[in-house]
Amino acid sequence: MPKNKPPVPRKSALAQEEDADVMAQALADLALDIVEGEVDESTVVDAAALRLKEDELARLVRNALRKKNDEVLYSAIEHAKYTDISAWQYLRAHVEEAGATMMIRRDGKPTEEMVAFLVPVFIHSTGGLVLADTFQDTAAFEFLRVSFQQAGLESPDAKVVLISHAYDLQEIDSISYSQLNDMLREVAATMSEKKLVDTPALAASIKGWEGGGFEPLDEAMELRFLLGFARKRADDPFYAVPEDEEEADAFFAARLERYRNWAQQAAPLLQTCLAPPAAALRLNFLYQDLFYGAKAQGMAEMAMLAMMSGINAALVDNGLDAAEVSAIVAPADVDDQMVLRVALYRAGNPVPIASREMPFDLAADLQTEVDDICDALATIGIHALSVALRFGRDGQPQEVLPYSPQ
Repeated sequence: MPKNKPPVPRKSALAQEEDADVMAQALADLALDIVEGEVDESTVVDAAALRLKEDELARLVRNALRKKNDEVLYSAIEHAKYTDISAWQYLRAHVEEAGATMMIRRDGKPTEEMVAFLVPVFIHSTGGLVLADTFQDTAAFEFLRVSFQQAGLESPDAKVVLISHAYDLQEIDSISYSQLNDMLREVAATMSEKKLVDTPALAASIKGWEGGGFEPLDEAMELRFLLGFARKRADDPFYAVPEDEEEADAFFAARLERYRNWAQQAAPLLQTCLAPPAAALRLNFLYQDLFYGAKAQGMAEMAMLAMMSGINAALVDNGLDAAEVSAIVAPADVDDQMVLRVALYRAGNPVPIASREMPFDLAADLQTEVDDICDALATIGIHALSVALRFGRDGQPQEVLPYSPQ
């Protein structure tokens, strides 16, 4: 009688960690090969090799998502960040898109695409939101859900699911790539199955929040996100972006106008979903986008508002009017992280009275970010603006020039 084979010994935690690091480095190296290949004047053979590398990277990312191996994905992006910025941008964008989208292929039926989207909303209230008061009006919530198609934001042939929860940033930030991908699969299953389907990943994403610790009469501003899912045919012409540049610009401009109209119409519905009528909320919508793009929008706007609040506080602390100070805007390196810094100066004094910083995403356009900061400074009354190449490690601005809008 044949003997049973001895069990294969399980890898130690150290070995698993080393394997994850090797896989992460391989992904980062592959991303670097791809971006370097894209800028070369490729021969036909090189172009074919490049496509193979792109397919291999996509396969590795899908496998990591399927195996819930977020450590590999986050580590790979971090490796790429310190190797090559273009490779980092490419890899992060690819992982984010893979995490927030899913292709559905079934025999004899057209290929479908499922995406996760967010709508960031800044909510102004007295005393802040109360979680127990949210989404009590089921009719208003259903009107809100169908409004995405009625307003032309999603195809009339799509299926749209909206989650009846106002996520805060901490909840959104805690959703990993693989968890979001699992949420897509769960929501897709609820659309396909006639019986109830368990949705553990979706349920785990709703951790709840306690608000911002506001007093009942405090003027509160809070960032919340609406999370939705859209399932549509991959070839739905509603989403087809024209190849011609001018036509593409017109396509996106028309969608932006539809979104603005939707925001006006949806605001009363969302107010009803978030609080009792007496709460008198005021809502400021940011643009609807795929999960990670909208998340980045919300974080960037929150950082900008925090910076401007800090600058206003510095003016008050120093007993100065905005017209009495000048400002220099430039990037700076803080603990190996890039930030954008605003240094405030009293007239005739080279020593700054205060400085405030906000994170800078290396994938963003530096000039656009500087323009946004200078525009915000002008809005609060600071018009004596300069820019610099950078702030050195000694805190001094280098190569200062008067600011001129681009």
